Amino acid sequence: MKEASSVWGGVEVPPGTKKRIRFEVGESYTGLSVRLPVLVWRGKEAGPTVFISSAVHGDEINGTGTIRELIHRPPFELKSGTLVLLPVVNIMGFERHSRYMPDRRDLNRSFPGSETGSLTARLAHLLKKEILSRSDYGIDLHTAAVRRTNYPNVRADMSNSGCARLAKAFGCSVIVDQAGPDGSLRNCATGEDCPTIILEAGEVWKVEPMYLETALRGITSCLADLEMIEQESEPVQDPYIVTSTSWVRADSGGFLQFHVSPGDAVEKGQTLATNYGLLGREQEVVEAAVSGIVIGMSTMPAVAPGDPIIHLARLKKKEFRELEKEAESGEVADLGTREDLATNIHVVEAPEETN
Repeated sequence: MKEASSVWGGVEVPPGTKKRIRFEVGESYTGLSVRLPVLVWRGKEAGPTVFISSAVHGDEINGTGTIRELIHRPPFELKSGTLVLLPVVNIMGFERHSRYMPDRRDLNRSFPGSETGSLTARLAHLLKKEILSRSDYGIDLHTAAVRRTNYPNVRADMSNSGCARLAKAFGCSVIVDQAGPDGSLRNCATGEDCPTIILEAGEVWKVEPMYLETALRGITSCLADLEMIEQESEPVQDPYIVTSTSWVRADSGGFLQFHVSPGDAVEKGQTLATNYGLLGREQEVVEAAVSGIVIGMSTMPAVAPGDPIIHLARLKKKEFRELEKEAESGEVADLGTREDLATNIHVVEAPEETN
């Protein structure tokens, strides 16, 4: 565990207190100061430092809503350690309702950054220096990209014991075992001896009730596992840990009728969607190339050739059969979440094959 610090952004934060801090990022095109808002919450006892961040992509604000709840209506009392809450990391993208920074760069591919580089590189450098390198663990909150939705899943490098601990404690039924892409916040943080996981769920430009419930439950469970709060951890028993995911794409342009929902288990060869022309002629039947769990879907039924439609977390045959049995018995985790997400997509049963 790293040595706990009481000074953040030049502000003294004594044990048992909360302080609102603004780090100087740079200047806007008008020459006005751009500052990063951070809340530091310290328990009365010594313990790990955990950062919780959102809106690294400026339009992914489900996590911003989650951190708002942690600030105004926390579901726990912090006993030990330090929580560093960053409701909006990409503050300039957030103000423009944009995924990207004003210099058109992706902040989540720009770490560790540079003190003298582009505006994006400078923000990444600030975060690495002031937050990532001083924290023991991290939870980074994300959503799907524009015109998509994600079924809640945790992404973590399970070969790292700290990441594996957080991922299992968080309590999602699906864990994607992959190291973060080069330049990503979680990859950089983990390299700074700060094991970091991400939650992927929901859509951009929204604060969804199912996301709040999932994220708050998961964060609380992680902090309980780290013994920072006096509550019980709520991990999912035997989560599905997958190492491979793949997108199913359209071969033809047209208008989709979906036959599956986020969170559904699908078998190789199963019909996922039917692609129709605007006057009702069937263009193609979209089938699963592998068996797996639907962890992402397009919410835009109009597609062109090559457009991504369904994102599958690949399952081995034995795992798929186990999931089928759970579904039949009504024991599948996150069932309520699945139903909530399906309301955003018109889903009907696939037509029966005719000879």
